Amino acid sequence: MNTFCSAESLDRLLPPVGAGRSPRKRTTSQCKSEPPLLRTSKRTIYTAGRPPWYNEHGTQSKEAFAIGLGGGSASGKTTVARMIIEALDVPWVVLLSMDSFYKVLTKQQQEQAAHNNFNFDHPDAFDFDLIVSTLKKLKQGKSVKVPIYDFTTHSRKKDWKTLYGANVIIFEGIMAFADKTLLELLDMKIFVDTDSDIRLVRRLRRDISERGRDIEGVIKQYNKFVKPAFDQYIQPTMRVADIVVPRGSGNTVAIDLIVQHVHSQLEERELSVRAALASAHQCHPLPRTLSVLKSTPQVRGMHTIIRDKETSRDEFIFYSKRLMRLLIEHALSFLPFQDCVVQTPQGQDYAGKCYAGKQITGVSILRAGETMEPALRAVCKDVRIGTILIQTNQLTGEPELHYLRLPKDISDDHVILMDCTVSTGAAAMMAVRVLLDHDVPEDKIFLLSLLMAEMGVHSVAYAFPRVRIITTAVDKRVNDLFRIIPGIGNFGDRYFGTDAVPDGSDEEEVASTS
Repeated sequence: MNTFCSAESLDRLLPPVGAGRSPRKRTTSQCKSEPPLLRTSKRTIYTAGRPPWYNEHGTQSKEAFAIGLGGGSASGKTTVARMIIEALDVPWVVLLSMDSFYKVLTKQQQEQAAHNNFNFDHPDAFDFDLIVSTLKKLKQGKSVKVPIYDFTTHSRKKDWKTLYGANVIIFEGIMAFADKTLLELLDMKIFVDTDSDIRLVRRLRRDISERGRDIEGVIKQYNKFVKPAFDQYIQPTMRVADIVVPRGSGNTVAIDLIVQHVHSQLEERELSVRAALASAHQCHPLPRTLSVLKSTPQVRGMHTIIRDKETSRDEFIFYSKRLMRLLIEHALSFLPFQDCVVQTPQGQDYAGKCYAGKQITGVSILRAGETMEPALRAVCKDVRIGTILIQTNQLTGEPELHYLRLPKDISDDHVILMDCTVSTGAAAMMAVRVLLDHDVPEDKIFLLSLLMAEMGVHSVAYAFPRVRIITTAVDKRVNDLFRIIPGIGNFGDRYFGTDAVPDGSDEEEVASTS
């Protein structure tokens, strides 16, 4: 037994792996999205965006494709999952680990675990109710909170991880196929079959080097719990698998076949939202949820200046800011207020009004929407700000979600959603859908824009009839390039002084897919 005194000595017993792949290292469970991304000092930007996951009605048309990965402990499930993610090369893939869902232990169970006497390889060790509810919400495109399990203390951490957005969900765990309800949620079931000796050596190396265990304790737990559980609960589930992958990550042929099948499923789920918006519900009267700032001579004059192609950038910025301030002040009048009484310095009561909500959060659709943030901050003290980056794919013409950062507990707030122009409404609809997926009530969302086309108004109102739409002007038409007519041009380019993208629409910049 002394020959196994270090994790390094165990490496000699394992078959060689690719030079570029490092072994899995974790002491806490990890469930992370792994799309192509670009990290900067301040933010993470997705270089391949998430296309629409809903139809022109604003509802999800098809659920995310869920892959289940089962197999014994240390069989290589996570490695296979990561290889599938790399080979898929599609954005917004969520990897969900069953390790996150161990039940909270009692004090007595904690003591048993500390002495390697608690069975973590039994179905009763997992919170299947939480697993099922989490996977259901993810498949529906909803935001979910996932516990983080610390294997060194055998407990859940205080902070939970938020996951959101998936074209593909990969769920991996030793008991991935042990629950009937869970099985029904999986569109593809893969069993990773690895030799028991290799699994034992991997487990020894992992638990010694990453989880602070001693070798005697690991082997005791393996013989007492892990091996019997594999024989009784895990190996029998191989019969429900659609695909069995012998040798795990070494079986590249099987992984290629899996990837081909998933790609075919994703092609069937592709949607064309913008085209549908261009032809739907455009002959109706403007909705009651629309409020247009009164067109006084002053407002009309400011529109004249910012619409004039000869206006200098400085003047464009100055008068745009003035309109933004008027727009936001107007929008705040639609918030709920309640009666309240205060006492004046003269000792007299004054029957007034006060805000009846919990908090106001502003969410800007980058990049043009962020120009409205200073005006919101100027009139809303302590307002929280979130950002959403949505760009148009130059090849498909569809909006794509690239970046998302929302404040915690946004579901309790009234949300001011800001974008400077709305033509077809495709980007605005995607942003509203993101807020709904984060449990913001539809009637608590206020869409603000300096200029909208009738098409965009109808599109948003038809899909989300309880969203309040507020603007300073509505133009009649959108041309074949989705530009508002007569319009204002590309607001972001005129405000920031950047060059316009040829044939781009008014709704944000065009993202290159090359």
